[in-house]
Amino acid sequence: MILPKVRDPRFVTIRRGGTLTDADHRLLALWAALCAEHVLGLFESVRPEDPRPRQAIEHARAWVRGEVKMMQARAAGGHAMGAARDLRGAARHAAYAAGQAGAVAHVAAHELGAAAYAIKAARAAAPDGESETAGRLECQWQREQLPEAIRDLVLDDQRLRNDICWSVFDC
Repeated sequence: MILPKVRDPRFVTIRRGGTLTDADHRLLALWAALCAEHVLGLFESVRPEDPRPRQAIEHARAWVRGEVKMMQARAAGGHAMGAARDLRGAARHAAYAAGQAGAVAHVAAHELGAAAYAIKAARAAAPDGESETAGRLECQWQREQLPEAIRDLVLDDQRLRNDICWSVFDC
């Protein structure tokens, strides 16, 4: 479970009754894409012929630039998650991170899904006994990439949803 049962209005756009600006929505999508891209090699090393996770990340960025519609980015995210289904471990989590990044165009709160799955991918790829350290390092790297405009929002979101995100944001 990545999304809360009750939607946080800070992740709902103003035109839909929330408080999220379009500019901040785009920043969330870019950050999610960056988080997913950081671990994408873990998927591509297992399935180099499958472009779906990379395409989801590209669609997220294209949505930010206004080059694709929300439904296209969301669909690409779904296809990336489909690429994960028959995999296990780091490759699976990396594909899910890409899928979540693609879904941010549709629901901004998927930003944390991309980050959480990327951390799970880093943990799963780590040598025995080093998964917790790898997860903390990935979490810290992600936080260093946060644009200032959304930093407090994302950090608060991590605090609020850490329990439903496998407690990966304890870094």
